[in-house]
Amino acid sequence: MTNEQHDETDTGSGQHPEAAEKIEQDRLWRDDGWTARVIKNEDDDGWAVAMIKDGEPEPALVGPWTMGRDKKNPKPLDAGAFHTLVKTASEVLRRHEQQLHAMLHKSVQVSTASATINVTLDIVPDEDDPYAILAAEDESGERLAEVRVAPNFKLTRTSAEAWIESGFAKPR
Repeated sequence: MTNEQHDETDTGSGQHPEAAEKIEQDRLWRDDGWTARVIKNEDDDGWAVAMIKDGEPEPALVGPWTMGRDKKNPKPLDAGAFHTLVKTASEVLRRHEQQLHAMLHKSVQVSTASATINVTLDIVPDEDDPYAILAAEDESGERLAEVRVAPNFKLTRTSAEAWIESGFAKPR
């Protein structure tokens, strides 16, 4: 997709100034920390809209945009469309954050003869040295053990039970 219209307040990096002014143009709207930009769709003759959260280098959402009455140019942005796009793009970001959290944080509960133990695995996706922290807490939230493990450690009920039974020895 190419940019049909240049925004003079764009810093060139895809990021916008912190105190970005409100803009309401046919192909560019900026307000409430978001920018909507109508762009030419490279894949076909149509148009697309990109929603960029201020300070982010990449769009949170890119989707098709409606053609105008002349069937050549895009339909102009308006307040209603902009607010709907902000709501949709915010939801996309929220789901992405939830998915990332679910991938990086796992937990299982193990019932032993004397207590219920919550075992967690928190992956630290460091570019140079990724790792994970395997931890155990009792029912009151008191930390029983913590050990650094490989980031690909599989936390299952079986692996958690084995770790507890080993006296919290570092898994191999």
